[in-house]
Amino acid sequence: MSTDPAVLTVRPGPRPRTVLDEHGRLLAVPADWDLLAPGDAGLTRRVKAAGAYWLVEVAHGRRRFSQGLWAPSATIAEARAGLERERSLPEYHDRRRADQRRREQQQGLYVAQFREAVLARLRFAACHGDTARRLAEAVAAQATPVGSGTVARTARLDLEDKAELALMAWMRHQTSDYDRRHIARIKGERREVRREIAQASRRILEPYRQGARVDAATCPLQQALRRLENTAGTGPSAAEGGRADRGRAGKGAARPGASAPPGASAAKGAWQDAFEGFLEA
Repeated sequence: MSTDPAVLTVRPGPRPRTVLDEHGRLLAVPADWDLLAPGDAGLTRRVKAAGAYWLVEVAHGRRRFSQGLWAPSATIAEARAGLERERSLPEYHDRRRADQRRREQQQGLYVAQFREAVLARLRFAACHGDTARRLAEAVAAQATPVGSGTVARTARLDLEDKAELALMAWMRHQTSDYDRRHIARIKGERREVRREIAQASRRILEPYRQGARVDAATCPLQQALRRLENTAGTGPSAAEGGRADRGRAGKGAARPGASAPPGASAAKGAWQDAFEGFLEA
């Protein structure tokens, strides 16, 4: 084993106080280093800025998760003491409250904008305006929470495209058997299931867009909205859709049956990349 107290991204090793670097080499953690657990972003930033550290990450699918930071014990102690002194000052708490108010205002504005973007994507006839508003509220409530990891939180896409993807995700989880369906672990199988459900979702929405009469007792959309409203959005059915689609704006082919977004080719547009990621995940 070798030790190299530099700035590295590593993964957990087979034994305590060991890690594997990007080449799979086994490294021993220096004796005077400690593991700083994740969770305090301010402290982590200070330790990183101070010098040598090893960032421990594990991969789950396309995503990577931090398991902490190996760094010199003295560096961690000094950074923690300095941060505690700063956080004890009244000015620090004033800044925190001001930042919190600003974030809440920004989040409220974003939720309202996202809801309007979903409404625009629905294109329901005026006679179904109430259903459109209820559906837009439900989609926004599922997709926009901070830290949810849903497509609504990605910076890769514009608002209109995020609204379309979030709408399809909501329909998939709330109006189909997707969450209960057994999908074989065969390459491309989940993608095909999602294509099938996306087509069924569009068929459900079409009468509302045409202004046709809808039987509220049997319509899957009306049933899903009633179910969510009866549980005030806190039951298992309200949460499943948000969990299943977190962080899945990946890469791939174009959205079936749609043209490329303005300014992008059908093969390379960010909208198509994200949609295919949703189908593949």
